[in-house]
Amino acid sequence: MTAPAQPIEVLLVEDDPGDELMTPEAFEDNKIGNTLHVVRDGEEALDFLYRRGRHTGAPRPDLILLDLNLPKYDGRQILEKIKSDEDLAHIPVVVLTTSSAEEDILRSYKLHANAYVTKPVDLDQFIAAVRQIDEFFVTVVRLPRWR
Repeated sequence: MTAPAQPIEVLLVEDDPGDELMTPEAFEDNKIGNTLHVVRDGEEALDFLYRRGRHTGAPRPDLILLDLNLPKYDGRQILEKIKSDEDLAHIPVVVLTTSSAEEDILRSYKLHANAYVTKPVDLDQFIAAVRQIDEFFVTVVRLPRWR
């Protein structure tokens, strides 16, 4: 028997307002109370993760959805920082980006991304992809609780 899903803290690092608006809709169907936090650039992502500035009270995310093409610091730099920090390295990072370039995929996995998902351009497919990510990380895998 599978244990009931526990709500998780999800950090979305996304600078596209359209994708930012669609992601919560995709999470709503699971109805288990995940909390979605949104930051819009690489600098704000680091502030959230290191609890600096206006993010001093930020929770430690259980899952990070990371776009690659971000202002200030790009997603590759953020991924490298996360996976090289022993306090953050355990957090699963799903690269969720428009790029389907083989070099981006390879580099992301070399930087220890846990998954790489190319964003579908179709709204319904995008919502379905985010729902699948959510369902997998909430109901299928067990995440560590390191708060």
